Amino acid sequence: MQDQVAIVTGGGQGLGQAICQRLAGVGASVVVADRNEATAQTTAHLIQQTTGRTALSVRADVTVEKEVAALVAQTVETFGRIDLLVANAGIVIAGEATNLTAEQWRRVLEVNLTGYFLCAKHVVPVMKRQRSGVIIQINSISGKRGSFGNGAYCASKAAGIGLTQSLALELAEYGVRVNAICPGHLLDSPLWVDSLYTQYAARYRITEAEVRQKYIDAVPMHRPCTYDDVCNVLLFLASAQASYMTGQAINVTGGQEMR
Repeated sequence: MQDQVAIVTGGGQGLGQAICQRLAGVGASVVVADRNEATAQTTAHLIQQTTGRTALSVRADVTVEKEVAALVAQTVETFGRIDLLVANAGIVIAGEATNLTAEQWRRVLEVNLTGYFLCAKHVVPVMKRQRSGVIIQINSISGKRGSFGNGAYCASKAAGIGLTQSLALELAEYGVRVNAICPGHLLDSPLWVDSLYTQYAARYRITEAEVRQKYIDAVPMHRPCTYDDVCNVLLFLASAQASYMTGQAINVTGGQEMR
């Protein structure tokens, strides 16, 4: 990744921030894209302080096509190329099908699926011209199987795998590879700490600590997924060592999902 250029959406916090830091740590120039301008700036500043690498923060909502187009244009104007897109931005709105509003359903698909599509749509012409590039979607274990009360999220992630495979077929002749990573439950991430523990505790009528233990107990390796677990696989998929891999959805689940 030395001197390569990477865009990471949802890069301002959590897993996205960890991905940005790892990419910069192996020599990449990183564009931190996030709809929260303050967190994007904080991450970019942190990268510059800790690695000395160039980091550009860009406010971008992945559901707004003109903002995605501007993100790609600014990246090319600044660095001249794009070697890696990490489509990481995503949200979860939990709820059984009969309780989920149409607006909530659409919002989850807009961010998780349409956002991925728009980012790929605008990055692909750049990579085609280069005849090189890598696209990695951060998917989920929920892209491989259903989850009680998470129909919108599972639908968005399963569709994301279909999009990943379709893009891989479209872009293989241009030397552009497209893969997805399907992490298990990142139980220490902001998504869980700030939102899901509360939602699931109310749903199951147990404490948040019991929710955490419930999800750990479901993993054969008896621990949650970590940012390092995901970043290790991401660096491999982004590198030339994975040059014969495209259209794959790689599980990082501690044995919880095996297909």
